[in-house]
Amino acid sequence: MARKTTTKNDRLEEAMALLMQSQASLIQNQTALAQQQTTLLHQQAVFLERLSETDKELAQLRRQTDERFARIEEELAGIRAILLRHEQILQSLPEAIREKIGFKPSK
Repeated sequence: MARKTTTKNDRLEEAMALLMQSQASLIQNQTALAQQQTTLLHQQAVFLERLSETDKELAQLRRQTDERFARIEEELAGIRAILLRHEQILQSLPEAIREKIGFKPSK
């Protein structure tokens, strides 16, 4: 059986063909990477836009919450004042009843 002899030129041509395939593969990979980077940048832009909207909504909710709590505090202050007045009235009520019915404390 005759064996094919490999010459330096044959090996050089094989190496060149392999190099060309590797370069083509590299170019494809670089193209895919560039596309993925573009997609990532787009997704980041969308995310940042949504984050900005969420931040605005959160700030609005905080303002509303602060306003509501301020109103509640004002209402509670009014209720406290009423309760204190009622407490004073109730504390003085027994004496007022005694005076009204003419009860005189014994000495």
